[in-house]
Amino acid sequence: MSFDESPKRCWWPGDDADYCRYHDEEWGHPVVDDTRLFEKICLEGFQSGLSWLTILRKRQNFRAAFLGFDIARVAAFNEVDIERLVLDTGIIRHRGKISSTINNAKRARELQKEFGSLAAYFWSYEAAENQERTARKSKQEVPAMTPTSAAISKDLKKRGWSFVGPTTCYAF
Repeated sequence: MSFDESPKRCWWPGDDADYCRYHDEEWGHPVVDDTRLFEKICLEGFQSGLSWLTILRKRQNFRAAFLGFDIARVAAFNEVDIERLVLDTGIIRHRGKISSTINNAKRARELQKEFGSLAAYFWSYEAAENQERTARKSKQEVPAMTPTSAAISKDLKKRGWSFVGPTTCYAF
């Protein structure tokens, strides 16, 4: 692809090849698959306090460690799995984030039962988020969180989720 044929990009990926690939192939593309949505929200939780690039570069390791983010299988993880994951140098070895992922898998199953799918739950917030996004005019106006991400975070926490603050939900 020549320079003239390169896709129009936002400012944030800069020149980093991993960021550019993520921007061009994933970012902004709607996701309706529950497994991929679960992976995304879990990885955003792991990213808390770190760079997204760190997570992107470890994503394949996370997928292996968490069995492809299969919600039912992760929900069945136990203390032995937590100890195994804490020793896995291929992922972020934060015990709280690992335990949170397992907890959130259990909570995700509850959302699936209540709403039919994670996609149905998360996408129910789409109209409000689109309205907030449309109101922004420049990169200086891109917030760390929005009223919608705060509402999602509050609801998820009420349902027992963890590592899903408003900034994490906005990034998700």
